[in-house]
Amino acid sequence: MTLLKAGNFDPSFQSISAWSLGLVMALLLFASVLLHELGHSLVARSQGIKVNSITLFIFGGVASIDRESQTPGDAFQVAIAGPGVSLCLFGLFYGLTQVLPTDNLGYVVAADLARINLVLTLFNLIPGLPLDGGQVLKAAIWKLTGNRLQGVRWAAQGGKVIGSLAIAVSVGLTLLTGVWTILWLALIGSFVYRNANAYDRLTILQEALLQLQASDAMTRDFRVLDATMSLRSFADEYILADIQTNKPYYAASEGRYRGLVKIQDLQTIERSRWEMESLESLVHPLSEIATVEEKTPLIDVINTLETCQLKHLTVLSPAGAIAGVIDRGDIVQAVAGRLNLPISQEQIQQIKAEGSYPSWLKLSAIAKATTS
Repeated sequence: MTLLKAGNFDPSFQSISAWSLGLVMALLLFASVLLHELGHSLVARSQGIKVNSITLFIFGGVASIDRESQTPGDAFQVAIAGPGVSLCLFGLFYGLTQVLPTDNLGYVVAADLARINLVLTLFNLIPGLPLDGGQVLKAAIWKLTGNRLQGVRWAAQGGKVIGSLAIAVSVGLTLLTGVWTILWLALIGSFVYRNANAYDRLTILQEALLQLQASDAMTRDFRVLDATMSLRSFADEYILADIQTNKPYYAASEGRYRGLVKIQDLQTIERSRWEMESLESLVHPLSEIATVEEKTPLIDVINTLETCQLKHLTVLSPAGAIAGVIDRGDIVQAVAGRLNLPISQEQIQQIKAEGSYPSWLKLSAIAKATTS
């Protein structure tokens, strides 16, 4: 940006003052973009939303917030704050051009910054994600339909259309005129399209998480043992035999589930007593462990797993019996099945063993944001 601005003042690039002024203009440009993003951030913080960072890109800035606004009205306020700041900056610098002499260096700087902030305002109000106008459109559709995700879908589609048009117009004009600098518009269009597509894909994933239930992902990959079994028999017959499977164990007696048996609890009892003690001494009653019902939305299952830092959850039937278990591998498999994502059984087993989601599918963060 310094190079471009310096060239405007001195095409020969020989003047130190031109380079200095180019640097000042570049810094003021990025300061304008930063103030734009601070507008979003300060309004978000006023709503109790944590702002993690502000990142400046060549096409503008992005404020990373911890969660969405709670209402469409709040979302509109956050979205419009950035263009509002840019419009105020345009008014400020335009006002300076009215009082400064036209041959003054300050006039040149003020006029350029006025144009830049007007462009920032108008460009960001284009109704398509990831632009602020897309966020405004999302808030409007959310208000009309009562469905935030539907608002995101419409605004994302708008962004994809706008991005595609920008690319097509840029390439067409370049071919017609031979002016290669017009391809800059194609770069911007590509940026808009990719981010709008990312919003669209994220929304599809969020909708799947809200539609799927625990019963869609749970398995019966667990063992039910006799609660009267000795700890020695349990250790010899099951723990050593199932050392690679890591299945959850439940104890039952007299036709009733007594609860969950945690292998690590064996360490709390002396080995010399393993012959005399039964599994019942290790049981964690179902009422005292984290459980979900079959109809629990999958998004709540994910949040419960993360909040309680568990490897798997117990799924209960309407009658209170154990209907199944569910872990992160089961969740990924259910989501992949719903969205036709290519994922192998080897990958599913790896997720089960590691107890963490793959890096390309950050379900815990997505579930938290969607719930918020």
